[in-house]
Amino acid sequence: MTGFLDSLLGGLALGSVYALIALGFVTIFKASGVLSFTHGSLLLLGGYLVAVLHDDLGFAGALAVAVLVTAAVAGALDRLVLQRVGGSDPHAAHVQTIVTIGVDIVLVTDLARRIGGDLLPLGDPWGSAVTDLGPVTVADSRIAAILVSAVAFALFRYTPWGLSLRAAAEDREAAALMGVRLTRVRTAAWCLAGALAALAAVFLVAFPAPGLERTTGQIALKAFPAAILGGMTSPVGALVGSMLIGLTEAFVAGYQSDLHVLGEGFGDVAPYAVMVLVLLVRPAGLFAAKGAARV
Repeated sequence: MTGFLDSLLGGLALGSVYALIALGFVTIFKASGVLSFTHGSLLLLGGYLVAVLHDDLGFAGALAVAVLVTAAVAGALDRLVLQRVGGSDPHAAHVQTIVTIGVDIVLVTDLARRIGGDLLPLGDPWGSAVTDLGPVTVADSRIAAILVSAVAFALFRYTPWGLSLRAAAEDREAAALMGVRLTRVRTAAWCLAGALAALAAVFLVAFPAPGLERTTGQIALKAFPAAILGGMTSPVGALVGSMLIGLTEAFVAGYQSDLHVLGEGFGDVAPYAVMVLVLLVRPAGLFAAKGAARV
């Protein structure tokens, strides 16, 4: 029973981190129609900045700088690069999606060169501290991840900016007529996604993880199935999909000995296996809005 609870809480914490990344995917897609592949590099950038600055600025100061810089880089990418690509082409969002792949490769290559083979600590305040919750022990960093994720979704759901974003996603012309500045909302969505990626980096490399390494950004790809499962347009779907992916990964790791018939590396592909199985039943995702059909 203790093993089950350990996997359950670990899965919820991991899902909370994935939710921060998946919310970035969904936010950008809702605001611009672009499927951003820059999240891995933005996450790595945020984590790298915290790692190199925390000795001089302290953890809180380094995290604040990392969040602001990563948000600014994401916003500049949209305003100075993506919005200049495609023009009035109806397929501009597809072209912009391809551009994000190239940008991600450039940023990841440079950051990987800077990190090299090192394992960088972020100086987070939780360290290896743990909390006893009944029969199980939970790392304080995982509890913090759950709380931060909950706050992020609440701000998205109940703030005027979140309402503007949802209005723009539902009907851009109507939103513009109601005074919503679509370009500003779009750029703000990219900035928010960058900030969330930086926050996610902290929890991904905190205890029990060993620290930041050059491959840390690849973990962002595990949040991609979570966003797809939710339908790419639903923040609630991103949350549910992230929890499903996190729980799947945690339980597969916890019961690996019982699942040996599936192979040693099944835990790495389990999130994608879940995504495929769900999409076979719900091709548009769990929470995708049903479009109206004219007959």
